[in-house]
Amino acid sequence: MRLLKVDTLAEAREKLLKAAENKIPAVETVGFEEALGRVLAEDLSSKDSIPGFRKSTVDGYAVMAKDTQGVTESIPVFLDVIEEVAIGIQPEKTVGPGQAVYVPTGGMVPEGADAMVMIEYCEKFDDTSIAVYNSVSPGRSIIMEGEDIMSGAQFLKKGKIIRPQEVGVMASAGVTEVQVYKPWKITIISTGDELVDAKQKPEKGQTRDINTYSVSSISRNHGFEIIDRKVLKDDKEILTAAISKAMAESDVVICSGGSSQGEKDHTADVMDQLSNEGVFTHGIAIRPGKPTILGYDEKTETILVGLPGHPAAAMLVFELMVIWLYRQLTGQKEAPKTLARISENVAGGAGRTTCLLLELTEGEDGIYIAEPVLGKSGLMTTLTRADGYTLVHGDTEGLKEGELIRVTLF
Repeated sequence: MRLLKVDTLAEAREKLLKAAENKIPAVETVGFEEALGRVLAEDLSSKDSIPGFRKSTVDGYAVMAKDTQGVTESIPVFLDVIEEVAIGIQPEKTVGPGQAVYVPTGGMVPEGADAMVMIEYCEKFDDTSIAVYNSVSPGRSIIMEGEDIMSGAQFLKKGKIIRPQEVGVMASAGVTEVQVYKPWKITIISTGDELVDAKQKPEKGQTRDINTYSVSSISRNHGFEIIDRKVLKDDKEILTAAISKAMAESDVVICSGGSSQGEKDHTADVMDQLSNEGVFTHGIAIRPGKPTILGYDEKTETILVGLPGHPAAAMLVFELMVIWLYRQLTGQKEAPKTLARISENVAGGAGRTTCLLLELTEGEDGIYIAEPVLGKSGLMTTLTRADGYTLVHGDTEGLKEGELIRVTLF
């Protein structure tokens, strides 16, 4: 058996990014409501100021703040009510000293007024005047014109994943169509003579396929389009035909299993044969996930990835390589992280980066406690217990109990 000549995680990522640097997803224009969950492919600026007028945040009276100086519950000030503004209607009058205008929540604050007094602190004195029992400062309970978004200002950046709140802000700015990235098309193949479909009852020596389901689920979470997923026997001709067909239809072809150097491990040879760039990485100095394969075919513009057969390793490598690359090419932020204290000493990886799975619990000081989730890479339950992971680099001594670390959240 030939030994793998491994790259570090950083070297493998650099090679993958260089090979696929032009693999930026295509862009399409969609309605802003249909953009939910998609990645924004343009910066968005507002043509208008939002809000387009000074808006009251309370039901009450628009006043000149200086008229309320020194006012208390026992020493009110009396103001003349010169107008009542209906919601959605522009005020006709300007507030002067000793005057007030009633404005409902969301209504337009009239000129001359620089503060709102909540109606709870006001009392009608007669048909045309009120007593005010609260002192207010300039700007109280008023949203200024353009306070949310100034005219011409950028309010969403390229690379943003569009959530319901982004749909809402686009509606407020009158942006009804946006450019988003088209999802990558992906084919996922699992190889192994022992594999059967999840719906089948395995015989002794057989096991249900996990990887096509778990990897396709991650892919859907990131907006990818699943073109096909299949389970194949360890046969080189069958694998060659399947990958060749997938390269004609997909942006990314994943093959889990067959990535080591055993007699039936054909993935690297097949991918190297089918791609003009060939396989540029076969082995990454990471645990779990060492027998990872990376390649690229310029003719079909297809990213080729051979994942370890062990389910936990396959999912982690997919996150660390394919999802990482997609974020890079679409300008997204890194995966969310949180600070935590490691619960025990963790040894370094002796030249290999360790992807350490962690379960988080609330600490007494508000900082999470991160407890390592120990288990072999063939066990899926280790991933179901984990809330995230941290990378322990092989050139370090490891982590000391109580040390603050950054945990990448699943």
